Amino acid sequence: MNPCAFVNFISLLACEIAKDKSQDELAILSAFFTQLGDTLATLTALNDN
Repeated sequence: MNPCAFVNFISLLACEIAKDKSQDELAILSAFFTQLGDTLATLTALNDN
C-alpha cells in the first residue's frame, strides 16, 4: 500500500472510531491501541532475535 494512502486510511479510521464517543471513551481507546501497538512492536523485536 502507498504510504500516504495508508496514513490517510489510519486518519479516516480514527475519525470514524471517534464518532459519538466521550472524552473518557476516547482516552481508553487511545490507551488500548497504544498498548496494542507497543506489544506488537515488542513481539516483532523479540522474534527478530
